[in-house]
Amino acid sequence: MYGMRSSLGVKGDSPVMQMETTNRGIIHPVKGKRDPDLGPVAVMVMLPHELKRLVRESGALEIPFSETPLYSLYLIEGGTGEPIALTGPFIGAPHAVMGLEKLIVLGAKKIWVLGWCGSLQPHLKIGDLVIPERAISEEGTSPHYPLAGKAAKCDSRLNHMLEDAITRAGRNFAKGNIWTTDAIYRETPEKVGIFQKKSVLCVEMELSALLTVAAYRSSALTALLVVSDELSNLKWKPGFSDPRLKESTRLAGDLLLDLAKTSAGFNASE
Repeated sequence: MYGMRSSLGVKGDSPVMQMETTNRGIIHPVKGKRDPDLGPVAVMVMLPHELKRLVRESGALEIPFSETPLYSLYLIEGGTGEPIALTGPFIGAPHAVMGLEKLIVLGAKKIWVLGWCGSLQPHLKIGDLVIPERAISEEGTSPHYPLAGKAAKCDSRLNHMLEDAITRAGRNFAKGNIWTTDAIYRETPEKVGIFQKKSVLCVEMELSALLTVAAYRSSALTALLVVSDELSNLKWKPGFSDPRLKESTRLAGDLLLDLAKTSAGFNASE
């Protein structure tokens, strides 16, 4: 456990600090000696292969930092804008939240997330695009972040930008609530049926926790999900080798990177 804490670049509070900040974690995210200063915009990519493609095509440079063994961090620089952080891959709420906490402590305030999801509704097919609004949590990370009245939801301004970009690309999208779970092998017929009746669009493993932490840390976050498999008829239909998934994932990655560049001011002088 000590080695893990050391690799995270985290520190414990003194007894005095613990008394003064009782709601603060004894271990908390900090900027380590090897950590860079980031600009305000970041893209979190859950998917290893898509992260590699975006790094390659954007010319992003890998940056060593205190959490390097757990995931990778890259910087994209260009034009007159702020640098963009590109980071991943992540799997599950705890892992993704560790990455988000580090991004925020290094300066990120607008975070775009790319991931896959399993569709719960018959009209959502492999390769379709989903813009979440809120996420129903069945994961164990978000309850540790008390929001005191703040709403854990996607940032409306970022969502509007995302909707406009998808529309300009000539693609349709679904927008609504999603379900986040820790237990991929416990997506039971009973649960799927309950969420279907509530018009929940899809299921994935990170977003409710990411939205909660973003609200807790006063940062803006939204996501674009691509349907990778279908559960709506209570039988699993995987689409991981489907060309529609590959095409839509590439499109989603490109759209998010373009939006990140826009929000970072890359085109300000053009």
